[in-house]
Amino acid sequence: MTAPPGTLLSVRGLWKSFGTGGGWGRPARRVAAVADVSFDVPAGKTLALVGESGSGKSTIARLVLQLLRPDAGAVSFDGLDWLGLPRAELNRQRRKVGVVFQDPASSLNPRMTVEEIVSEPLLVHRIGTASERRERVVRLLAAVGLPAAALDKRPGEFSGGQRQRIGIARALATEPRFVVLDEPVSALDVSVRAQVLNLLLDLQEGTPSRPAYLFIGHDLGVVRAVAERTAVLYLGKVVEEGPTAELFAAPRHPYTALLLASQPGRRDGASLARRRVAGEPASAAALPPGCPFHPRCPSARPECRREEPTETVEPSGRRFRCFVPEASTGNFSPSST
Repeated sequence: MTAPPGTLLSVRGLWKSFGTGGGWGRPARRVAAVADVSFDVPAGKTLALVGESGSGKSTIARLVLQLLRPDAGAVSFDGLDWLGLPRAELNRQRRKVGVVFQDPASSLNPRMTVEEIVSEPLLVHRIGTASERRERVVRLLAAVGLPAAALDKRPGEFSGGQRQRIGIARALATEPRFVVLDEPVSALDVSVRAQVLNLLLDLQEGTPSRPAYLFIGHDLGVVRAVAERTAVLYLGKVVEEGPTAELFAAPRHPYTALLLASQPGRRDGASLARRRVAGEPASAAALPPGCPFHPRCPSARPECRREEPTETVEPSGRRFRCFVPEASTGNFSPSST
């Protein structure tokens, strides 16, 4: 799998496992939370990671941000070997990366003023003088729709949507080229979600750095609105990835079809639902043999129970891992990548 031209972030063969069990006569073991994950994020574009809880979405984000070290794999960012950078150089390069967390109530220090919160990345990276930093904070607040009067206030004086706007201003303080959005609107009221999403899209188009986004979410309606491409995760593996509109219109992997069938208001939800099988995901600590999705798949064949499918790549760039894919109007060819 070769990174296409214009790629800002390239992830290849990423693995991460954690120790579990042990004690009371039970042996300790390693459980793979992320298994052989690869994807690309083009400059100025958005890739969404979707999947059920425990699928590995947030772990992947932490690995990309180097908050966790992977067991294996490669991450290239802006042409640099992101995992091989010396600590001092990594810290310098981190000014190119921002993060917006899920819950603004817990991600903003309640004892700090808004000016201190938003200017903190500028202080860490020693950007500008005190007056220049203050001017930049005022501009950032204006960009996210908050008045300069907010400078001396604390997070508790704002609504949830306003606090998330503060978090977005902080994430964009250093003019990053890449921003991780970890469930950025799931903790907000429905009435303000669209406002925050539109703000993120406007900032992506209107800020000088035109940042790329890695959007982590479970609300497929939100994903459809913000992401050019979507990667579907199941038990730590990417089972399908491709252009969002194409993937949503005609899912190729049965798990993608299951997720779409669960989406409220989908017109073809009933037809998709007929293909799904009730049941909970298998445990990552006790994966079934073969394709990990086969216990929930109505189309499973004997080979699905014996071995994992290799990756198939379609001309559009859509890729998936399935022996019995959902119907498609296009042609596709197997790939050993």
